[in-house]
Amino acid sequence: MKLTRLFKTSLSAFVLTSALASPSALAETSVWKVSKGNDYLYLGGTVHLLPESAFPLPAEFGKAYADSDTLVLETKIPEPTDTEFQTVMLKAMSYSDSRSLSKVLSPEVYKQVSDYFAPYGVQLQQLDGYKPSFIMIQMLALEMMKAQMAGEGVDSYFDKLAQTDGKSILYLETVESQINLLANMGEGYEDAFMKMNLEQFSDFKQYFSAMIDAWRAGDMAELNTLAVEPARQLDPKLYQALFVQRNQNWLPQIEQMFGNSSKELVLVGGGHLAGEHSVLTLLQQAGYKLEQLSL
Repeated sequence: MKLTRLFKTSLSAFVLTSALASPSALAETSVWKVSKGNDYLYLGGTVHLLPESAFPLPAEFGKAYADSDTLVLETKIPEPTDTEFQTVMLKAMSYSDSRSLSKVLSPEVYKQVSDYFAPYGVQLQQLDGYKPSFIMIQMLALEMMKAQMAGEGVDSYFDKLAQTDGKSILYLETVESQINLLANMGEGYEDAFMKMNLEQFSDFKQYFSAMIDAWRAGDMAELNTLAVEPARQLDPKLYQALFVQRNQNWLPQIEQMFGNSSKELVLVGGGHLAGEHSVLTLLQQAGYKLEQLSL
């Protein structure tokens, strides 16, 4: 498979590590009504890539969207034809100094990664100028295609719908900040990062199917067990950067949405709604009422 095709496929796969949801297992899906007095907004946990079989989405998402004036996403979703974005992404994920993949990885781990790509006809030497985060995205793209699960996600579905309907669309962070976050994954602990990904991709289809099933059923405790806690235990640095810091940055932005004339539907990767550092926990601690939607 050509590198350009592999990279374009992987762009849409980017934030899968943050695609799962939350603390309660009692309701039916991952959408919450967040209230302060009579004022409220909706907060939904998303999966950024879904197989076609996952559509239609749970009805609670549609209800929240219909009752909202404004859609709020993590960041602007680049068009597949946005070559400028692809160029910026490639540059950020490439080494610009004397380092290379073969230098930052031990010979043992480098061979393991090379063996992973060999059945796909990809020689790891072709990717030697790229960072481990880029290699991880290529692995993810391959696993998604192999499992026939590479499709549209919740975020992109509602992004297109909001554009068609003429609804306002706002963003919690810039594309540049997400690129920088992704590009620096594994920085300083490259061997451990690649070994973790090799292990997680060893049974990807079953793992990802279980996550989608739990997400559709609103089994948030199961999603927390499957996705968030393993990330916290296996890669504390990534957990802090990917979840904790961003959740804290988003909280004041969400709070500012109260007290205006608009009703918002805020969609974030569901992992941001899970556990003690989640956006839901932060909102609850700040005195907001949380109600998980059920039809």
